[in-house]
Amino acid sequence: MHVIEDREFRVLVVDDEQIIADTLAMILNHSGFTARPAYSGEAAVMQASEWPPSALICDVVMPGITGPQTAAAILRIAPQCHVMLFSGHGTLDIGNRIGECTFEILAKPVHPQEILRRLKAVRECRRTPTLEEQAEPEGVQE
Repeated sequence: MHVIEDREFRVLVVDDEQIIADTLAMILNHSGFTARPAYSGEAAVMQASEWPPSALICDVVMPGITGPQTAAAILRIAPQCHVMLFSGHGTLDIGNRIGECTFEILAKPVHPQEILRRLKAVRECRRTPTLEEQAEPEGVQE
């Protein structure tokens, strides 16, 4: 059943603007994901240590530790976590500050449908078995 599988895909939403984090988490929860909000990078890292996310959606500019710093700390806890950073401060500048990375960088405002589309693509990619997983186990004969 897809909803159960979808619920295993955890999303941590981080924004110092509580209404944004709460609203996006609510949209994700209503769309079949399991999402939790956090209102600072520090709070997100604490949550991730107890509830390792499959994906992180994080604002770049926040008081305390920044979005890229938050992502780096969470990737140490959950190395397979997919990271989406969003900012209203220009993506080129963000890219220059964090250097080469595996983060997706999105410009604000980001429509929730775009976030859902990207998360569904990441989730589907993780569900797709590798060639090794598709091969029959050794010792199985027809």
